[in-house]
Amino acid sequence: MRLNSKGQVTVPAELRRKYGLREGDEVDVVESGGALQIVRRADAPSRGARAARRLRATASTGMSTDEIMALLRDE
Repeated sequence: MRLNSKGQVTVPAELRRKYGLREGDEVDVVESGGALQIVRRADAPSRGARAARRLRATASTGMSTDEIMALLRDE
C-alpha cells in the first residue's frame, strides 16, 4: 500500500470483505506496540442505523391515512 499526499491509504477489497468494512464505516487508527492498527469504532452507529437516519422523515405520499389504509385493504 502507498500513502497518498492526503495521508490516505486504500484498504484492499479482500480485507474489507474479510472484516466486514463498508463505505461509511467509522474507524480509528491507533498505535499499539510500535505499530499502527485500523480498528472499527465501538461507539459508531451500525450500517442499519445510518440508513434509518438517512431515510427518517423522507416519505411523502400526499395521501391521507384513510386513503392508504383503503389501498392496503383493497377496498
